[in-house]
Amino acid sequence: RLVGRSRPSHAVIRRLVPGAVAAAARSVAMTAVQTFDLKQLPNLPGFQFAQHKEKHPKVQHFATVNGVRMEVAEGLSHDKPKFVKTAKPPDQWRTGSLPDATTRAVFKQADLQHCQLPAWDALDRHVLRFQGYFKEAVVESNLENYRVRHVTIFYYLEDDTCHIIEPREDNSGIPQGQLIRRHRFPAPGGGYLKPGDLQVGTEMQIYGRNIFITDCDPFTRSYYEQAGIPQGPPEVPETDAFHLTRDATKEVSAKAPRSYEKMYREVMLGGGHINADMQQFLECDRKVLRFFCVMDDLQTPQFERRPFVILYFLADDQLEIREMYPLNCGRDNFPIFFRKGKMPAGNYRVDGPQAQPRKKHEFVDAREWNVGMEVTLLSNYRFFIYDADEFTRQYFKEELGCELSERVDVALPERTVPRAPTPPYTGYGSWDDSMSSVTHLIPKPPQKDFKKLFRHEGKVLRFKARFHDPKPEDADRVFVIAYYMQDDCLSIFEPPQRNLGIVTGRFLEKGVHMNQITGQLFKLEDLRPGMIVKVYNHEFEILDQDDYTTKLMEDPDKQCKAFDHESVVQKLRESLRQQYPLVRDVFRRFDGNHDGVLTISEFRAALEKFGFSNLPDDFVTTLLRHFDTRQDGQVSYNEFCDTLLDEDFPVGMLKTKPPVQPHHDPDYADRANYKVVERDETAAVRKAVRAFGEILSKRGSMMTRLIKEFGHITHEGTASVLQIHHVLKQCGQSMEPEDIQRAVLHLMPEVDLERIPYVEFLKAVHTGFHDVYGSR
Repeated sequence: RLVGRSRPSHAVIRRLVPGAVAAAARSVAMTAVQTFDLKQLPNLPGFQFAQHKEKHPKVQHFATVNGVRMEVAEGLSHDKPKFVKTAKPPDQWRTGSLPDATTRAVFKQADLQHCQLPAWDALDRHVLRFQGYFKEAVVESNLENYRVRHVTIFYYLEDDTCHIIEPREDNSGIPQGQLIRRHRFPAPGGGYLKPGDLQVGTEMQIYGRNIFITDCDPFTRSYYEQAGIPQGPPEVPETDAFHLTRDATKEVSAKAPRSYEKMYREVMLGGGHINADMQQFLECDRKVLRFFCVMDDLQTPQFERRPFVILYFLADDQLEIREMYPLNCGRDNFPIFFRKGKMPAGNYRVDGPQAQPRKKHEFVDAREWNVGMEVTLLSNYRFFIYDADEFTRQYFKEELGCELSERVDVALPERTVPRAPTPPYTGYGSWDDSMSSVTHLIPKPPQKDFKKLFRHEGKVLRFKARFHDPKPEDADRVFVIAYYMQDDCLSIFEPPQRNLGIVTGRFLEKGVHMNQITGQLFKLEDLRPGMIVKVYNHEFEILDQDDYTTKLMEDPDKQCKAFDHESVVQKLRESLRQQYPLVRDVFRRFDGNHDGVLTISEFRAALEKFGFSNLPDDFVTTLLRHFDTRQDGQVSYNEFCDTLLDEDFPVGMLKTKPPVQPHHDPDYADRANYKVVERDETAAVRKAVRAFGEILSKRGSMMTRLIKEFGHITHEGTASVLQIHHVLKQCGQSMEPEDIQRAVLHLMPEVDLERIPYVEFLKAVHTGFHDVYGSR
């Protein structure tokens, strides 16, 4: 019946669904209850609603404050963590070889900033030290009523803890050492002891004892002065009967010192004689006179001068002789020449059992010797004393009142080892080949001086000469002597003359010849106008020399050739293209240190590689300036390619290369030489930093060892270059102070070399170790 109706009436709905209205009412009521906020209702006595949290964070007891992990929750360590206001360190920008960006200048502030750090980090190893004493009653002794016990108080600023120690004293009968262990001392008024509670001249009450503070160290005084609480002047500590007795035993002697007058009075009064030997032993124990002497040994087939040391013991007048064996002397290693004992003076004899004991003056006494004296010992051994040690000289001067003479030089001249005479030159082969068979058992090919070949290639000196004391038919003959500077060869040529009647031409073939007058090979000094030379029994008198020879005589390294800059560049370009297909390979070949640029020394090596070995310095500098378009004193890879290669994709006609400017620029030469020095110093700095990094990286514990060694030599956090060198030496590592200075200035440019923070320096070396391995 409902079909066709759009909206049924309420009566029909109640009649069809009897429980629908009740269910709808309950749903509306529940919706109203769920949306009501129970937090707004007041709590009934003894009843409250559960608290619903909107967030559920995890409780954190630790946090990071200024890069330091620390405990921040209260109650775990019974106190709130202590913070200290300190100066904020400047930001360390690690930019390497690149310059700082200009945008960072906005964040750099000139004024000093402060930050808060935990006390255990900022005040680590900062300790205040005070000296004091307290009195302890002594009830079971009739010699003293109280004992003064001196103590040292240590206050640690990092955690406000203290501990007290008592210095140990000999024979005190008291267990000394640590008196109170380290912990936070309770204050008399409640709470804990603070630095302001410790003042010089006041008493500190701790666990029933009153400790009077008498003084403090300089660091403690400076700390209180900076805090505005200066300490008072030091107090004089109180003494007791025990310390007075001990000091009296140390200062007051038991009896007056013994003198000859006292000994005489004792003998006159009938007193006993003293033990003279015991008195001498007590006064001269461990005092030894040492004389250096030599003995000329004539019993050996070859004369020998043997060195000795004579030791005279003043405690018992005994003597010992030791032989100082030189290196590779061939003798057995038995240095004791005379065993320690009393040596009889004069002729040596063997006494029997019934012989009378010898008097004291019958033994050798070294107090009678002097430097430069010859003494005879053991009947026939003569020793010449040439020196004495410093103690012996001081003993003779102060005790005996006489000074020893100066040292005498007894060194023998070095022996000249006989050498077989050099056999005469046979004429077969060269001079060097013949001498190689003389100086070596197995002949070796002679080595050539390539530097001399490159430097003096093509330099020939020519001299005009004639026969000395010639025959009548040889009086008109003229010769030309040619001397080759590159290999010291000599040749003689006779120019043709008309109607001479003698066949002219080559008189002596080029080779290394000997000057029979000097007995040595020909040198440049043997060839001067007016001098006479003799070769193969022919004597020649030098008459004159040409202009080229005159110029080279003034400066042997002078270049008299005229080089064309453009021709050299074109020849160099063609040679490089023929030998290497890629310009990259050419540049890598001549870039010896692989730094990406060619300096003037590397550029000269490239020219020598292609036959230009005798170029002047000005000429090489001019060619380098032609390659260097930026005019900075060195040639980069792009500049090298632009000078040698043509354009890859020309738009129009090929552009010709700019010509070489032939004039010399002194300023550019200075820049080029400065770049060489700069590159060498850069390589030295890189090598020094790499060497220091290898020391730290070879062993994992090396940094810990170095820091521990620094703590042994200094209590501060800084060290000098010499101290770093000493620490490395103590750890078994060697490094020159100059290299250490280079590494320090590279990693920390603004640091003072006398106050280097060694911990930060070691961290910087370890961090930047791999940055210096690649070539830049």
